Amino acid sequence: MMTRTLGGKTDRVVVVGAGLSGLSAALQLAGRGRQVTVLERGDHPGGRVGRADVNGYRLDTGPTVLTMPDIIDDAFAAVGESLADRLPMDPVHPAYHAKFADGSALAVHTEADAMVSEIERFAGRREADGYLRLREWLTKLYRTEFDGFIANNFDSPLSLLTPSLARLVALGGFRRWEPAVRRFLKDERLLRVFTFQSLYAGVPPQSALAVYAVIAYMDTVAGVYFPRGGMRALPDAMAAAASRAGVEFVYNATVSDLEFIGSRVTAVRTVDGGRVRADSVVLTTELPDTYRLIGRTPVRPLRLRPAPSAVVAHVGCRAVGPDADDAGHHTILFGDAWTQTFRDIIDDGRVMGDPSLLVTRPTATDPTLAPAGRDLLYVLAPAPNTDVGTLDWDAAGSGYVEQMLSAVRSRMPGVAEDAELLHVVTPADWRRQGMASGTPFALAHTFAQTGPFRPANTVRGIDNVVLAGSSTVPGVGVPTAILSGRLAADRITGIPVRPRPSEVHR
Repeated sequence: MMTRTLGGKTDRVVVVGAGLSGLSAALQLAGRGRQVTVLERGDHPGGRVGRADVNGYRLDTGPTVLTMPDIIDDAFAAVGESLADRLPMDPVHPAYHAKFADGSALAVHTEADAMVSEIERFAGRREADGYLRLREWLTKLYRTEFDGFIANNFDSPLSLLTPSLARLVALGGFRRWEPAVRRFLKDERLLRVFTFQSLYAGVPPQSALAVYAVIAYMDTVAGVYFPRGGMRALPDAMAAAASRAGVEFVYNATVSDLEFIGSRVTAVRTVDGGRVRADSVVLTTELPDTYRLIGRTPVRPLRLRPAPSAVVAHVGCRAVGPDADDAGHHTILFGDAWTQTFRDIIDDGRVMGDPSLLVTRPTATDPTLAPAGRDLLYVLAPAPNTDVGTLDWDAAGSGYVEQMLSAVRSRMPGVAEDAELLHVVTPADWRRQGMASGTPFALAHTFAQTGPFRPANTVRGIDNVVLAGSSTVPGVGVPTAILSGRLAADRITGIPVRPRPSEVHR
């Protein structure tokens, strides 16, 4: 597929933001011979992959689930390095523990034989056979989507009209996610395991496009990983590789405005009076900041719809004992009123009446993230964004967090004992950090915000600015953020000849 590229000189590139998309763009551009400067408003790389050090605990305040290391490796390969050399990663086995309101529990394995045995124990042989068919379908879906859709720029909706589209339609990619999975599985609990990922897309599984079931492929088939040193180690490693390749990083540099001559940006200015000349610019800023900097808001037929938000509580606690064998790295606590959960947070703007929670215990894989004899927990509750939500988080947040922790203690015996609350982030906090609508998940992946219908990474009327990050293509998540940086680089340099990460799974 041909990709429209920027015209004119592009030797000097300024990347605004050292999040994963900005770091990815910097690595790709440096590897293609561009002179790159990264301006980052914080004092370290990472962006949404945030961090905090509290009482001897090393917290990851952003994403905690990492998948598709081959896509990450592609960014390192751009400068002749490898992920394995820069950053040791451990596979998380099982990928998740799922615990249900009826007291049942399931270990979610990414290895097929282990998962077949677990599902047969949990729900019988018919469901295990259905899982194998589902696994095959998810794999075909991913292989079809990666090269044809996920890893491609779109110049217009007509860009969809390829042979890959016909294959995707034949696979049922434009059906609804949950009904598509229901063709293979009947057990309602298993349905949740393979559709809860729609929360990342910001759309209920009953109405989300089945194309987004590739997120379930990423963590239930391709596998879940964890970097030694925590998630923060990933942007640190990417920045180190970029620096070695000649990229200049300027931290504590908040961008104030762009200098234009006609339809081209010629320099980027910072609030402290700094000025960096630019032949082209990659903006990874939040959409409101992006539109302010470029001086325009693109006209869309439909209003942009933000994704739901989340409340995250970071907790230090007594280390889990050896008898708590189902308290692994990631545990999903499913509430009973699963369907109502989506109505609560998306439609009604209220907190979940029957909470479903993600509990991550990174010390299960890397004990050095907490003091000796202690565990670190990251407890996430989906919540309404600040556009639809009515709760005063500054007043009511502490009470809601206590409800979250009470649910963890009651449903995961032996976990969260002798707890100390280290850090809390609410939708109000995300908004104060500059995230539109108080959500770290950017724009929901509705049909009208998918592929060529999502805000584009080029700006009509501005010749040398490209966008990257969660609010543009291909979307939200760690792998997609890194792909977003590569797609931005492709707009500047054209597409180089390279191996395709998807070949790893063929």
